[in-house]
Amino acid sequence: MEKTPEAGLPPIPVKRYFTIGEVAQLCGVKPHVLRYWEQEFTQLRPMKRRGNRRYYQHHEVLMIRRIRDLLYDQGFTISGARNKLQELAQQERERRKAAGLHAGLSVDGDDAASELDSDALDADEQGMPDADADAFDPTDVLPPHGGAMPSSGIAASMDHQALMKLRRELHEIRALLSESY
Repeated sequence: MEKTPEAGLPPIPVKRYFTIGEVAQLCGVKPHVLRYWEQEFTQLRPMKRRGNRRYYQHHEVLMIRRIRDLLYDQGFTISGARNKLQELAQQERERRKAAGLHAGLSVDGDDAASELDSDALDADEQGMPDADADAFDPTDVLPPHGGAMPSSGIAASMDHQALMKLRRELHEIRALLSESY
């Protein structure tokens, strides 16, 4: 049985952003190690807010766990782990392209998506609804578990319809919340 990077680590809670302290606990490393890894791994770019406070997203926590596994468990050097991550990212891009799912999103982050997340965090901090919700189209993103979305046929149509229904419902909720402010 192959050892996974998550072996012995706590489960990652379902939430939008994690502080450096939370990530340190979830990944079994000290905060200063995370700050060092940011310098060494360009793919690791947590959002920085007031006072340079770092906010990590779920995919970054997974990446940190992968880096930790490569360095601590598999014995890679920093340079070797960096190369391995680039190799894995390239394989993922090729897999997506072969599956017909490559939609122009980079594996290590999309600047427009980061800006949207940044605006959403501002809204979250103020306790207000996200002002850019209209700019977000749920059909533009891949499933968070890394699985493939159907590319054609009835299944794709059903998934699209379900996403569109969810989007309409979220807009209705947003409108209701806006009325109460």
